[in-house]
Amino acid sequence: QMQLAESGGGLVQAGESLKLSCVASGGTFSEFGMGWFRQAPGKEREFVAGISADGRFMSPADSVRGRFFISRDNAKNTLYLQMNALKPEDTAVYYCAAKQAGPIWESNPRHYGYWGQGTQVGVSS
Repeated sequence: QMQLAESGGGLVQAGESLKLSCVASGGTFSEFGMGWFRQAPGKEREFVAGISADGRFMSPADSVRGRFFISRDNAKNTLYLQMNALKPEDTAVYYCAAKQAGPIWESNPRHYGYWGQGTQVGVSS
């Protein structure tokens, strides 16, 4: 049973950067495609970016393309999300998620079987 734990959230000003981490345990991390999602108050959970199991292929959402970069280190069982040029609309709880099949651009949360507890990101204007 894979367990995921996010960290790295915080409160920053618009234009600044944050790097989120997600450490996996209890499963073979390198066999799972991974994704980052976010959920703002009163809104549905939104796909942010996905990455293949081997880390070779990434798929960011249009809303973050060119600003957010997903990566992973399979030797460390860790997933990352580098967030640059943050905007107030990026404020949300950010979740990492794992899946064993399907494309890296899969945006439906139902296709991900494992989730972390989330880390809060706040961006002030």
